[in-house]
Amino acid sequence: METSPGTGSDRIDDRIELRDLRVVCIIGVIPHERAAAQPISIDLDIYADLRRAGASDDVSDTVDYGEVCERVEALCADAEPLLLERMAELIAADLCSVEPVTAVTVTVTKLRPPVAVDLGTSAVRITRTAG
Repeated sequence: METSPGTGSDRIDDRIELRDLRVVCIIGVIPHERAAAQPISIDLDIYADLRRAGASDDVSDTVDYGEVCERVEALCADAEPLLLERMAELIAADLCSVEPVTAVTVTVTKLRPPVAVDLGTSAVRITRTAG
């Protein structure tokens, strides 16, 4: 059973799910990964109380996922981290600063992992809470 971040009886399980955001960026530790950008895929579970938006039907009462995608794309273009873990942390920290986000789960997937075996993808998934 999947659980959501939060504690106590006031925990809200509402979330916005964004899947397979494709961005191209410099990421990796091997020299050829540092020389040329490569595609990665990002999945986001953005936890927030969505009741207000559900009642008002107003985008200002929720998390605008178009803006989220633009933020993540810009962050990936500028960061150039060595590790998937670092990219995930940067994205999580940025999104946890957005109102009304209470937590975020970020999965960063390398679509072409540079290993000597037949590996389809490699990924890191982290969950962080705001505050």
